[in-house]
Amino acid sequence: MIALVILIITALVLLFAGLYHFNKALLPLSLLGILSALVVTILDWNQPKYYFAETLFIDNFSVAFSSLLLVSTGLIFLLSSDYFEKISKNVAEYYALILFALVGALCLISYQNLSMLFIGIEIMSVSLYILAGIRKNDPFSNEAALKYFLMGSFATGFLLFGIALLYGATGTFNIELIAESIREGKILDFSILYGGILMVIIGLSFKVSAAPFHFWAPDVYQGSPALITAFMSTVVKTAGIAAFYKLFATSFIGLEQFWVPVITVIVVITLLVGNFTAAYQLNFKRLLAYSSISNAGYMLIGIVTLAAYSSNAVFFYAAAYSIATIMAFSVLLLIKNKTGNTEIESFSGLGKSNPGLAFALTISMCSLAGIPLTAGFFGKFMIFSSAISQQLVWLIVIAVINSAIGIYYYFKVIKVMYTSESPDSNTISIPAGYKIVLSVGVALVLILGIYPDLLIRLF
Repeated sequence: MIALVILIITALVLLFAGLYHFNKALLPLSLLGILSALVVTILDWNQPKYYFAETLFIDNFSVAFSSLLLVSTGLIFLLSSDYFEKISKNVAEYYALILFALVGALCLISYQNLSMLFIGIEIMSVSLYILAGIRKNDPFSNEAALKYFLMGSFATGFLLFGIALLYGATGTFNIELIAESIREGKILDFSILYGGILMVIIGLSFKVSAAPFHFWAPDVYQGSPALITAFMSTVVKTAGIAAFYKLFATSFIGLEQFWVPVITVIVVITLLVGNFTAAYQLNFKRLLAYSSISNAGYMLIGIVTLAAYSSNAVFFYAAAYSIATIMAFSVLLLIKNKTGNTEIESFSGLGKSNPGLAFALTISMCSLAGIPLTAGFFGKFMIFSSAISQQLVWLIVIAVINSAIGIYYYFKVIKVMYTSESPDSNTISIPAGYKIVLSVGVALVLILGIYPDLLIRLF
């Protein structure tokens, strides 16, 4: 996979550039590497290929999700101008670590072998453990890094044990050969197989912060630097959901009667915990953390159903969610730079002092809430449609009720912006990178909300 090689080379070049103090070249080099990787990734469309002794498989599914991860990372990098410089003089390491984490995420999208799934998770996770604690003098950042490391290591143990059990039951790490063994009844011991599936579900649920394995996420998201939180809640979550979907849609067809009820219970708990807890939040960053948890629940519905177009539904939802979340974090960063805090009340009066910023955040909140004419509406519509096609009406009722709760807490932010007065009515200066991100984000959310067919029939 040429994109992986490009990103690795770019990360190494960034480290050398930082060594010789070419700090102004770091952001352009990072964006150039991501753009180059995006181009070669798109060129693989409709050209399925195996790489690295058939441990990676590139098909349209991996191309689409890889492109989404690259675009999301590019948008996040556009927000990074002068961001890391405020934390440390050694800026190159941060860009390089994000790119290494992206390499691991791309491996999660394209794995064909369970060993590559494990390697991808470890590459991504180790980089993120460091990034969560990059503010060495901040106790909250240190706490976030420690909790992420401990819980991540715990989850990795479950995942690795599950992979070992799957190998013991089927005699292979290849996800297609696992499916063939199940289809042909060549299972050495079904109890070992079922144990492996349960362990893998637990490990992957930790990685996507699905309840009841979510308890690390709010503290880690709040304690980490906002830019790193944006990366974790979009790129990392999308990669985890795609890996989750690929494994169960490929390997465990025919065993739905065993694992579907398990994941369904996880979906229901995730929706309830994420939405009900978000409704009580006063801190915007923590609200986005619980929003991320609830959105993992909606995307997991696509795995429960495995309808004919579930992959499309999961991809569309992930794209809509990622764009809206990056927009929300970009406004949060500007507000934090001005007020010094991330409380929802700090958005007071934004509708009058910065109507452009308020409009962008309103579009973001409406998309996350699933309001019509935004991309988020069609994302939820497609997810719900896949569940209806499988006659899971009761699950849709629960999801719709939780969506209504989501409207409440997303619109709480909008209400503060337009109805509350702020003692400081000065206009916020918006850097060029933020203008690009917000403009592109608003355009994509509205275009996909009006013309969803641009992505709906992608696969």
